[in-house]
Amino acid sequence: MARRYDPERRRRIIDAALRVVGEKGIAGLSHRTVAAEADVPLGSTTYHFKTLDELLVAALRQANEGFGRLVAGRDGLTDPSSDLAAELAALVGEWLAGDRAGAELECELYLAALQRPALRAVAAEWADDLTGRLGRRVDAGTARAVVALVDGMCLEALLFDVPYDEAWAREMFGRVLG
Repeated sequence: MARRYDPERRRRIIDAALRVVGEKGIAGLSHRTVAAEADVPLGSTTYHFKTLDELLVAALRQANEGFGRLVAGRDGLTDPSSDLAAELAALVGEWLAGDRAGAELECELYLAALQRPALRAVAAEWADDLTGRLGRRVDAGTARAVVALVDGMCLEALLFDVPYDEAWAREMFGRVLG
């Protein structure tokens, strides 16, 4: 029997992994559950991703794309004439106002790096990108502090279901930026 060419299969498997983690958490992720969700043979998941960590790395990288697009779309982060605190507060607000399930999923995958060292490098990619952009405006230590504040604000809003207060966030970013 001829092998069917399916150039989108890898992407469908990653999408399915994101859905499985979103519905069942990382503990519910297996090659079998992803194959069923993607409607592909089990062998396809193990062909594209030998281990669950490989699959989680791909899923986290894809999940990070949403935040990365938001960051890339904010020219004010690197524009010296813009109010950086306001830009950062608006960025966090925009991310939190988007797809809440997607934001929770990103955070779950991000925090999974605590237990899965294979995820750490990809978990750091968005922080490194934002730190690099901020480094055009502030020193490296301040940029890292701002990224830590972004992390904390996002986790607080998602974990405790606290409404995001953009004016307060702007004030806090202003304090860190000095």
